Amino acid sequence: MKSHLITQAGKDTLREELDYLWKVKRPQVTQAVSEAAALGDRSENAEYKEGKRELRAIDRRVRFLRKRLEVVKVVEYSPEQEGKAFFGAWVELENEDGDILRCRIVGSDEIDTQKGHITVNSPMARAVLGKTVDDEVRVKAPSGDKIWLVNRIQYQPFDDE
Repeated sequence: MKSHLITQAGKDTLREELDYLWKVKRPQVTQAVSEAAALGDRSENAEYKEGKRELRAIDRRVRFLRKRLEVVKVVEYSPEQEGKAFFGAWVELENEDGDILRCRIVGSDEIDTQKGHITVNSPMARAVLGKTVDDEVRVKAPSGDKIWLVNRIQYQPFDDE
């Protein structure tokens, strides 16, 4: 089941994507389709067919984003969270081999493995929620349980990122 939780930055990103698709991309594609349609026979016009296909994809995404933005709930930072890992936290973990993992606990709309953003529903996030610095975390993985130590928790990006 998809979580409705999101950070303010995540909601802003969804809003920006919606605005771009609706105000920039869709008008461009609509113009290209109109120009392709003016060239004559639409049944054999690849540009026209591709443009219509792209318009349908844009419209699907716009519908999804509008519905999603209506139901998401922004989770704001609260000073009482300080020192514990909750939604929106940046967490640094270390395993028994000394490998460091940095991640941020976010909603399902914000997952980005390149940035280390993991969903609050992931096994790692579920194991970390509520923990404090120096707590041991046991994460259930397909290859077996993994033990991690919580090194840092903060609600701003790490300084060296």
